[in-house]
Amino acid sequence: MSLIIPENYNPVLSIRETQEAIKYIRDTFQHEFGKELNLSRISAPLFLEKSSGLNDDLNGIEKPVSFTMKEMPGQQLEIVHSLAKWKRWALGHYRFSMHEGLYTNMNAIRKDEEVDNLHSVYVDQWDWEKVISKEERTENILKQHVRQIFKVIKHMEHEVWYKYPQAVNHLPDDIYFISSQELLDLYPNLSNKERENEITKKYGCVFLMKIGDRLSNGLKHDGRAPDYDDWQLNGDILFWYEPLQCALEISSMGIRVDENSLVDQLKKENCLERLDLPYHRDIINKALPYTIGGGIGQSRLCMLLLKKAHIGEVQSSIWPEDMIRECRKHNIQIL
Repeated sequence: MSLIIPENYNPVLSIRETQEAIKYIRDTFQHEFGKELNLSRISAPLFLEKSSGLNDDLNGIEKPVSFTMKEMPGQQLEIVHSLAKWKRWALGHYRFSMHEGLYTNMNAIRKDEEVDNLHSVYVDQWDWEKVISKEERTENILKQHVRQIFKVIKHMEHEVWYKYPQAVNHLPDDIYFISSQELLDLYPNLSNKERENEITKKYGCVFLMKIGDRLSNGLKHDGRAPDYDDWQLNGDILFWYEPLQCALEISSMGIRVDENSLVDQLKKENCLERLDLPYHRDIINKALPYTIGGGIGQSRLCMLLLKKAHIGEVQSSIWPEDMIRECRKHNIQIL
């Protein structure tokens, strides 16, 4: 069991108060976030046909929960891991215009997740996607959207402070940008997670860029599926999280692959056979818009703003019995 117990932990808010705060954070954030990035809320699927190629492969080793339905016995259906590819398809299918976008409440099951203070088999996030031009597939445009998201999160700190001053977590005033290779050059003797912790503790909030490709040491900083983010134009928003003494990832996002980077990344991962799937063919044929998008963890944002020690305090999921017992012993109120 991987579990961090903060010393003398005090959740401050009761379970009922926490539930009220969660609703307030979620309602307020999605309104402000949608307005800031020009996004409309739409409905999204809980499961997809495997043959569509639209499900998120994450690191490429996680297996989705799958099933068949009576009316389609030959078709395998998969619970989504995320909506990274589906959103881009939806922008084209629903005819969104340039610089318009969508967001949705995404609920997923990641059954292979190793659960701990920050990870659950149940994933809830705001998935978002926005149409950009091919010429806007640049690092500057990526950073612009990162700063907009950071601005809304900082705004939420003030909103929560107004209603729950005794519970709010105070966040840094700015976000620092660094690439995964630059981070390796700074801390060559540390592991990838140790490097993340060092840089995030130093700056408070970091956007760690260019994740997925191999670095100068021959290793990847972290795994990324080869067919949604462009590995040269993506990254994670990390906050230093004092209660757990570690970096807390709030968002993974990026500019999506174009017809060239898709083929290049599929070659690197030895999975060019995906080019036969409908989604991938549409990218090659330029039938889908160029986009930027990502996911923002709903439970993790609530954790961050309310200084919770365990994600199970802000979402209802399944946990090992020994983890539940240990949390209760230390005043961590697992739902």
